[in-house]
Amino acid sequence: MVSNNHSTHVYVGLGGEYPLIVGAPPIDLPPGGLYRRKDGEEEWIDISGGLPEGPQVRALMVHPENPAVLFAGTQQGVYRSSDRGGHWEALPSHQGEVWSLAAHPQNPNIIYAGYDQCTIDRSEDGGASWKTMNTSSVKFPNITMKPDEICKRVIGISSDHANPSDIYGAIEVGGLVASRDGGENWESITDGHYTRTGPVDLHGVQVNPSAPGLVYIITQLAMFRSRERGTDWEFVAIDEMFPGGSYCRDLVSAPDDPRTMYLAAGAGGGSSPPGTVEEGVLLRSKDAGETWNRVDIGETAPSRMFQIAIDPAAPSHVYCCASYGQVYSSYDSGESWSKSQIPGEMSRRHHVYPMVCG
Repeated sequence: MVSNNHSTHVYVGLGGEYPLIVGAPPIDLPPGGLYRRKDGEEEWIDISGGLPEGPQVRALMVHPENPAVLFAGTQQGVYRSSDRGGHWEALPSHQGEVWSLAAHPQNPNIIYAGYDQCTIDRSEDGGASWKTMNTSSVKFPNITMKPDEICKRVIGISSDHANPSDIYGAIEVGGLVASRDGGENWESITDGHYTRTGPVDLHGVQVNPSAPGLVYIITQLAMFRSRERGTDWEFVAIDEMFPGGSYCRDLVSAPDDPRTMYLAAGAGGGSSPPGTVEEGVLLRSKDAGETWNRVDIGETAPSRMFQIAIDPAAPSHVYCCASYGQVYSSYDSGESWSKSQIPGEMSRRHHVYPMVCG
């Protein structure tokens, strides 16, 4: 339970990425990092001490029932803190690159971690032990395998609140996977024929709690919706920020009203034509994704909008963050905003990945 003197803490992780092509020569990544800021304070505090050296923090999760407990996905597996990042312990998870973290919607002791190579681990005891799930039946769209095989990073995981046995995983340049048995076994549910990778280069998946089986996916240039547990997909029209689409990166539902959804989008990445000016926007829907409008955050973000976070204990506290570390904060459900900046140099190879709050 959250106490009456609860103050929102915002966390932002930094990291880089290796080439997407399997077998490409490795590159040296700049050190990543992890920062925290408490509402009412100006300074972003480095809380990466105790994480692996040069931490690549590409996934974060606040415990659904205890906001002091924070999980971080790093290049060496999952870490946990019981004091908002003051101290860290390495968990006995798979020792690979973690790209996503998610909790069961009804049992916070069940946690899912998504890795590269389409690996998904599950813990049933709050992270004390882990088991690798079966993804051997997943078949990826041919366009993502030839002429070069693309890394299959599990970049997002979302469960159906009405039926938690239904879980979905967004694969970067790999389409959508699903489990119908609580994560034990996974299969590909990507349908259709593709002439380019855009529709199967997923950046997120969100099961909207307003209706059972209502699944949204976002890609590098579009959004799609299924009302039937991942079948019969519809294209969702949003503002096009460059010819062909918008670079979509994060999608969340408001914890106090699932019909209110926020989308982080931008231009300048993915399929954007050469010379496209990089910028970011925050979009909002108040009808469970049927219609969308831009949110006035006070300016046009100077880099692609990457992440959104809403505090379940204080749902009027809404945050969004652009890839180069510009953080926008609202304490009145998105009506007015302030801006701050994450410390450090940012680039296409070193930028914001996750943001959470609680």
